[in-house]
Amino acid sequence: MLEFSEKGNPTILLMRWYKKKNVPSVTRHLTAIRFQLVGVFWLTLFASFISICGCRTGYFKDSDFSELTKMGMRRMAQIRSKSRKTAMYTRGKQLASAHFLEGPHPLEDYIQFALVQNPEILAARKQIESRIASIRVARGLPDPNLTAVSQPAPVQTAAGEFQFILNANQKFPWFGKLNTRGLVADAEASIARAELAAVELDTISNVKKAYFELSYVQRAIIVTETEQKLLEQLQSVADTRYQTGETSFQDVLRADLEISSIENSLIDLRQRKIAQQARLARLLHMPPDTQPEALPELPAEQLPTDIESLRQQALTARPELKAAMNRVTRDRRATELACLDYKPDVTFGFAWIDVADAGLAPSSNGQDALLLTAGVNLPIYRKRLAASVRSAEASTIASARKYDALKDATIQEVTDLFTQAQSHLDMLTLFLEDILPKAEQTLEVSSQAYAVGDVDFLQLLDNWRQLLRYELGRERLEADLRQALADLEQVVGGWRNWDGFWHQEVIPVSGSEDISLLEEELTVERLPPPPAVEKNFKKN
Repeated sequence: MLEFSEKGNPTILLMRWYKKKNVPSVTRHLTAIRFQLVGVFWLTLFASFISICGCRTGYFKDSDFSELTKMGMRRMAQIRSKSRKTAMYTRGKQLASAHFLEGPHPLEDYIQFALVQNPEILAARKQIESRIASIRVARGLPDPNLTAVSQPAPVQTAAGEFQFILNANQKFPWFGKLNTRGLVADAEASIARAELAAVELDTISNVKKAYFELSYVQRAIIVTETEQKLLEQLQSVADTRYQTGETSFQDVLRADLEISSIENSLIDLRQRKIAQQARLARLLHMPPDTQPEALPELPAEQLPTDIESLRQQALTARPELKAAMNRVTRDRRATELACLDYKPDVTFGFAWIDVADAGLAPSSNGQDALLLTAGVNLPIYRKRLAASVRSAEASTIASARKYDALKDATIQEVTDLFTQAQSHLDMLTLFLEDILPKAEQTLEVSSQAYAVGDVDFLQLLDNWRQLLRYELGRERLEADLRQALADLEQVVGGWRNWDGFWHQEVIPVSGSEDISLLEEELTVERLPPPPAVEKNFKKN
């Protein structure tokens, strides 16, 4: 029981003054109700103010994460102090890069820009920020309840009338529930980190394949234009022979028709070049009319030599496998949380009762009442709880089976891509060392024979078409080889040293992005880079 003086309780003072003045009881009760409603209004206003202020508190009180939070706050302050100085520089650098990336550039420049600008990568980073913030939500207590009760018809007791009741209670989950929820949320954050690494590798692979396809189209245009000039020379020879009467005008017409066919092929190749430039610009999040180009000569590719090492690295470093394993961990924690639902939650609270001394009983003294409350929920619906546990266990088993399936698919993809790359390499070697030299020699011999009339023009055109087809086939094989290696690199988690621009921390432009620099970077174990290919696979 709490005692309040008359100076501290305006309702009691007012009721006693009404009693001295012989004011009717109905009027007294209405006045008391009016004062209670005013009290409820001010109490609600005060509670709203407290809740708004509570939204601005940023310190996490859990003992397991208090040190981590303090360290994070210190790092946040350092990051913000640096980000304000470099925000304008970073944004200007990105815009300048977008402007100067037109024209021939190395592949690494486009990859660096894509890792900074690609929307899918930016979305994955924000997803990590969201998952990290959800850990605090999962480990936090639910909001307390505050209830105000006003009685228009007060209850009469020996101590006086019950005019106003204030209740407050807080629910406390059973031991281990909050920690398990935090572990589930932490597993979700780990999944997001692995997904970010997967998106980065996928973006790198797509940029490389688009770059190599663009390089193939550019090389195909150069090869076609070169062969077109050779065909024009053959046309000149045919025209000279026609002028001397050594051949018919039909050879000249066939040469003109073939030149027109080459022009048609060039129009198609130039359209494909524009399409590949738009594809690469989309991956870089650049305007569609941007015209990026590949270098005229690409450096030699590094080819893997040991397929077993690639398989082991893929099982260890592939981000998709890490994400699948983290999903298994998340579902196991969810199963533990479902088992904890068998334990009751505890609720503690108090109630304060405003008692007036204007009661009917002679013993009315107006002493307020303070009550302490405690309660638990009763987990008696065992079938529902058991079904929840079975559902969580089934999800865990399903996640484990998906992980096994992805592991088997990874081994298969590594084998297929490695075999495909080796096949492309063997065919490319065959083209360079055998097919192309023979095709060039055949065309040269037939050209000399046609000049003296030993070979007709149809045979000469056929030899020229074969040489053009083999030249384009060589360029196609080289592009396919590079694209297969790009896919293989994505599956195994990368074998090159991309640390200069992969998983780099970008200085945020706005303060809302500072938290993205606080997450852990996903470290991927990589094998040393394989030896470079001795052959450059370029025609001298």
